[in-house]
Amino acid sequence: MKKLEIRAATPADVPTILRFVRELAAFERQPDAVKASEADLLRDGFGEPRRFEARIGLVDGVPAGFTLFFPTYSTWEGRPGIWLEDLYVTPEARGTGLGRALVADLAALAVERGFRRLDLSVLDWNPARDFYEKLGIKRLDSWLQYRVTGEALRALAASARSAISS
Repeated sequence: MKKLEIRAATPADVPTILRFVRELAAFERQPDAVKASEADLLRDGFGEPRRFEARIGLVDGVPAGFTLFFPTYSTWEGRPGIWLEDLYVTPEARGTGLGRALVADLAALAVERGFRRLDLSVLDWNPARDFYEKLGIKRLDSWLQYRVTGEALRALAASARSAISS
């Protein structure tokens, strides 16, 4: 039986975290999409203000997965929650229970901190959807995710500035 451990990430884990992020991007069919650098992760995960936290999952003492997450806030609940940005388990460690342990670890952190939710999104084709549902994580059919980035984000920001100064 494999020995599973989960611990808080440290600055020394940044190269491993970035490797896992790149492996996750390749799995999600976007291998060239990662723009983050080690310096970015070090600044935002271990500097002030801290933008995210990460947990490292180990199998027999070897890093084999991670979670990267940050707090959210629900005005309806009047309490914070956790947004799980990334969950990744290496192909060799899949089936060991590490993925379940990493999600349960975040649930425990949420409860320990008095948070009311653990939220995440998953690609519609990703077989992990079944994994999440087996853990009791429900798909929100009535909510659609939207995003603005790049030039559209800059244009929207510029329109806000001109609307405010008018």
